[in-house]
Amino acid sequence: MSFVLGRLGQTVLVLLVAAFVSFALFRYVGDPVNNMVGQSASLADREAMRAALGLDDAFILQFARFVGNALTGDFGMSYRFGQPVATLIAERFPATLELALISMLIATGLGVPLGVWTALHRDHWAAQALMAASLIGVALPTFLIGIALILFFSVWLGWLPSFGRGQVVAIGGWSTGLLTTSGLRALVLPAVTLGVFQLALILRLARAEMLEVMRADFIRFARARGLKPRAIQYRHALRNTLVPVVTMIGLQFGNVFAFSIIVETVFQWPGLGLLVIQAIQFADVPLLAAYLVLIALCFAVINLAVDLAYVAIDPRVRSGAGVRRTA
Repeated sequence: MSFVLGRLGQTVLVLLVAAFVSFALFRYVGDPVNNMVGQSASLADREAMRAALGLDDAFILQFARFVGNALTGDFGMSYRFGQPVATLIAERFPATLELALISMLIATGLGVPLGVWTALHRDHWAAQALMAASLIGVALPTFLIGIALILFFSVWLGWLPSFGRGQVVAIGGWSTGLLTTSGLRALVLPAVTLGVFQLALILRLARAEMLEVMRADFIRFARARGLKPRAIQYRHALRNTLVPVVTMIGLQFGNVFAFSIIVETVFQWPGLGLLVIQAIQFADVPLLAAYLVLIALCFAVINLAVDLAYVAIDPRVRSGAGVRRTA
């Protein structure tokens, strides 16, 4: 509990720093007043709009007002859409979260087993083919993979839709496409596109870590004790392999969630990525600041989940925590 409370305190500090930095940087993105009133507006109209938005106040006062309102769930009004920022983010958040979750499930569900298998059978032709394919997955740009998948599966074969989210179902305040056939079909191509790079990265990392662990002294000792190869590989070696792999998976999930802008643009996926592109073009400071605060919160939650996963994976972490409590 003390560990979790300490991490929550760090999370609050991270959110404040992220909000301050984003608020300071986006002041120089552009003048939203020019986009809101148009070129034909008079100087008096511009000044009135600036005063109404509170842009005439000092920076510290604007930031303090933003933080105070954010604590109540009010991130202000979007300059671009004229709607509450919290409403806009709540509408787009489910689409981006589902895309990130499915892509990481694909990458983790295939990357870890294939990485371990290629490490245990590194001389097999299939293992060498997988390593060559992983190099291609790491090297190819994400947008190029998306365009190639659209060309093959949507244009030539006509199997899957090339844009949109399909039909969604509203469950309370949450909209999901996972419960409809068209929603699942629309999710396939963007999820695969977003997961290819992550799959190749996790596969190569899992292979490298498994090879390193299999050369460790405790593995030699386990063999000398006469343990069965499968027990050595999957009971002892795999648990030690998963510690750095879990770290990578957590960080990559944060990256996928935060930087899915390219995939959402290619497939016209109605998530946060498209929203951010429009906000940047319009210098929508409240929306951009709220987005970065949300991303910082997601990274903090993911890091906390990864640290807690260490306790379940590595017994040395539990024993180390117990020693510190005793001391």
